Parts: sequence; C-alpha cells; structure tokens
Amino acid sequence: MKAVVYTQYGPAEVLRMVDVPKPAPRDHEVLVRINATTVTIGDTIMRSLNMPVHGWQKVMGRFFLGWRSPRRPTLGMELAGEIEAVGREVTRFKPGDAVFASTVAVNFGGYAEYKCLPEDGVIAVKPANLSDGEAAALVGAGMTAWRCLQKGRIQPGQKVLIYGASGAVGTNAVQLASRRFGADVTGVCSGANLELVRSLGASQALDYTRQDFTAGGAIYDVVFDAVGKLAPAQGKRALKPGGVYLNVHADSGRGEQLEHLLILKELVEAGQLQPVIDRVYPLEQIVAAHRYVEQGHKKGNVVVTVAPHADPIQGRKP
Repeated sequence: MKAVVYTQYGPAEVLRMVDVPKPAPRDHEVLVRINATTVTIGDTIMRSLNMPVHGWQKVMGRFFLGWRSPRRPTLGMELAGEIEAVGREVTRFKPGDAVFASTVAVNFGGYAEYKCLPEDGVIAVKPANLSDGEAAALVGAGMTAWRCLQKGRIQPGQKVLIYGASGAVGTNAVQLASRRFGADVTGVCSGANLELVRSLGASQALDYTRQDFTAGGAIYDVVFDAVGKLAPAQGKRALKPGGVYLNVHADSGRGEQLEHLLILKELVEAGQLQPVIDRVYPLEQIVAAHRYVEQGHKKGNVVVTVAPHADPIQGRKP
C-alpha cells in the first residue's frame, strides 16, 4: 500500500511517498481503508520538531517523538474511511461501515491507504451528513474544543471570547459555545475571516490587527485562547472577577476519548456543528499541504484525500 513517511526531522520535503506492507487486523482490530485525513499544525510540529514549548516539556516531547529520528514514521492524527475487514472478536463494526477516528493513541498513521485500529479505540460510525473530509477534520480539533470549553463551565447567556476563532479549534469552539452552550460569543481573528466567524455563531467578530479586545474592560466570563498565541496576562485582563481563562495547550486534557467523539457526532447530526474546510489536497501533494499549514493562515481545516473516490466536502467530488 502507499504511505507517506518521514525518517528525519526537517522541512516539508522530508515527507515522501513509499510502498509499505498492508496491515492485517488482529482479533480485536478493524482494518480501515482510509478515504481522507488532515494536515494539522500538530503534524507540522512533529515533522519539523519546532515545538512551541521549552525546558522539560521540550525534552519530554523529544523522547516521545524520537530523540534522533522519528519513532512514528507516518503522520496523520485523524481519518475517515470504510472498514474493509474485522478481527475475529470484533462486534462493534462490520465490513462496509463508514467510520471516522483518532489515531493519536495508536502511533498516528493517517497518511496511508490503510490503518488498523482497535475496536475499543476512538472510532465511531461517521455522521451520515458529513463527507469523508469533513468527518476527518472534525475529530481532533472538535474534541480539543469540546474538552477546553467543558472546563469553562459555560452557562447560557454568559459572554465568551475566543481568540483564534477562525482556526481549526476556534471554528469548532465558536459553534459549540454559541449553539451548544448558549453563550454570547465574541471571536477574534484576522480581518479576512470576520464574516466566517460571524456565520458560525459569533455575535461579534474583532480584527486582532485593528481592535484591542481588552479595550472594553473586564466583560467576559470565559476567555479561550484557541491557538496558544495570546499572552495570558492580556487574556485575563478581559475577564470578569471569577472568570475563566483557557489555553488550548494547557487545558485540552490528556488523551482523546470515544465519549467525546460520540458527542460531536450527535451535535453534527443535530445541525449544531459543521467542520470548516479551507483547502483540499490529494495525498500525492502532502508536501504542499504541509507548506500551506505552516504559513499559519488557514481557515478551519486542511483535508487530504487518500482514496481517489473520497468526497472531501459534502456533495463535492475531488
């Protein structure tokens, strides 16, 4: 099967397409034929080893990823596809099921034609109203936004500010905060993305290059930095007494859970959540996809189609 691998850290060009053996599912595993995956900022960080942390956290990151060279040669933290085969003991799924899943706990691997996943992993039947690309894009950013906002204990009518509202996590957070939690949401983003953020449910959208969201004083119940680029002191200045400051790196929790993926599925099927897709690339253009994501200006998600027949956006063929 085809897979994209990297054997050294560096620029996007270290990624290369190779032939590798097709995996076979063990007793409690399913074999997924991957239709779509994504390129996240996390993928580019692991590939380049340009980690946004310092000190002991950076040392631990190096041990996890591989000190001299990558321990996990195939990136791709989320996927959507179809189950081709199941292990002898599998009961949750059957061949032909359309699924979406996280690969974070199973050494990644979305940049390939096939991936074996444990039946009890973070995998579920795909929402029928999402394409392959949209379903793959929902997984990581959607669960991250959900975990962070849960810590805010948001109540209906509270004022919530989301910094980085047009990114992958931010676009999910705006929708969840406004539509699921009933908050009055202000989104901070670039001027080019103001209308997008308003369309997702924000009552106000501020251009961070022109407007200081702290100018109005301490008016927010929750401030969520969805990109990890906001100085905590600045964010906290906008909080009411007793307000909650959230940071995507510090408050996203440990590990992804099936429970959270199923919650997102319910919200999508209820019309309360829709992944935002910026660009779509075929797997053969993975280097170009990484280059684009590294620029830091993407809106929502960047999808990579793996199978030729994959539907990247609902109703639109590649």
